[in-house]
Amino acid sequence: MGLFDSLLGSVLGGGDKTQMLTNLAGSLIADHNSGQGLGGLLQQFESAGLGHLVQSWVGSGPNLPVSADQIQQVLGNQFVQQFAQQHGIDLSTASATIARVLPQLVDHVTPNGQVPVQGQVQSMLASLLGGGGVPPAAS
Repeated sequence: MGLFDSLLGSVLGGGDKTQMLTNLAGSLIADHNSGQGLGGLLQQFESAGLGHLVQSWVGSGPNLPVSADQIQQVLGNQFVQQFAQQHGIDLSTASATIARVLPQLVDHVTPNGQVPVQGQVQSMLASLLGGGGVPPAAS
């Protein structure tokens, strides 16, 4: 998990990066609140007018960056606040962390430029996170 450790380390410094990554992957990709997993997350970005960003993450080219402000716009303050509280970080650090890691997570689970079915997403995330699986998102 070296890439994600370095991404999280550059934003956070210390802390339980594996737990943070697992929570983020679980709540946004595996168990998106729409009930549609990764497809629901992508639709959320599309609805906010940021479809071009997620298309770059899914596609085979370079990933376009997303800003911390855009993360808050799309995911909402409540989600970002809950993530921040779970990990003992402030709201701006939480937004920045999600903005740095989410494109890489989506890119990882869409290696062929297509959104896989839900079961495949779960197994890809499990392999990324060391085979431990992705626990259900905290509500």
